[in-house]
Amino acid sequence: MRIARIVTSLLFPLLLATSPAYAEVVVIVAANAPVSGLSAAQVSDIFLSKSGTFPDGAAVVPIDQADGSAIRLEFYRKTIGKTPELLKAYWSKMIFTGQGEPPREIADSEKIKKLIANNPHYIGYIDRSGVDASVKIIMVVH
Repeated sequence: MRIARIVTSLLFPLLLATSPAYAEVVVIVAANAPVSGLSAAQVSDIFLSKSGTFPDGAAVVPIDQADGSAIRLEFYRKTIGKTPELLKAYWSKMIFTGQGEPPREIADSEKIKKLIANNPHYIGYIDRSGVDASVKIIMVVH
């Protein structure tokens, strides 16, 4: 029993240190965008250039967080199911074969939110704490 407490006391800080920096990642669009919700598969298709439209046929442009950011790692791991290495390999193949380009990267969530709020064709992801009336949540990342 004592060993278990020692192991727990040593491992618990490590678990906290490796937990995601973002409490809850959400996928957002402009408040006036015609879409009200998307499945994880639909979001995945958009961010992997497999689909260039919302379900109603309107064009969609994905906006990515900066490469290597904690929120981006969490989004791709939970929604797309790809590690950074697999994602780089995927985009290398897509670019080489002319089948797609990776989403545009923006350095921080506030800039992403402002960009998306002003264009109903854009889609991105931020921490839920950054959501305000200018955007709406269309999917919660699990």
